[in-house]
Amino acid sequence: MADFDAISEALQRGKANDVKEMVQAAIDEGVAAREILEQGMMAGMDIIGAKFKANEIYVPEVLIAARAMSAGIEILRPLLVSQDVKPRGTIVIGTVKGDLHDIGKNLVRMMMEGKGFNVVDLGTDVSADAFVDSAEENGADIICCSALLTTTMTEMKTVVDQATEKGVRDKYKIMVGGAPVTQQFCETIGADAYTPDAASAAEKAVELVSA
Repeated sequence: MADFDAISEALQRGKANDVKEMVQAAIDEGVAAREILEQGMMAGMDIIGAKFKANEIYVPEVLIAARAMSAGIEILRPLLVSQDVKPRGTIVIGTVKGDLHDIGKNLVRMMMEGKGFNVVDLGTDVSADAFVDSAEENGADIICCSALLTTTMTEMKTVVDQATEKGVRDKYKIMVGGAPVTQQFCETIGADAYTPDAASAAEKAVELVSA
């Protein structure tokens, strides 16, 4: 039967072609897409997340592993859809208006995809309106706002205020993160969660949708 450990190992090493081959082989053996995703690929990304949090690996290794994850997902996606495998939840993510930094945001997106979320990435320089409108359009569970500049982090409060003004604040959990952001700032603006790194953000998102 399928060797989930081998898929996990290949993913951690960033061997995208090996992941694709092993995923395809598992499918050909008749293994359920959900099992391959959860026991092989998501298990591998969990290890990557833990190592990243512990500073045992760094951004380049995470990016390479995430690319391998994406390669496997491409093969699995049609099967997951046909087998009606639901994502864990939907997240809208972006860097706030006035800020063009995206490395941190991209890491968070990859970690969240690794946890089985459907992630809608709005990119950088995203207005408060766009965050809330996209959450509405996509039936999101969580809005994630990233900022790297102290001058733009105040935009996160605008996102919270916008959701409140539109009467939808209670529909979404709002997560904030980025170098200048703190737990105290999160509480001050009325957001739901702050995390210091990408791996913690993905774990927190799981916690929020499970609550």
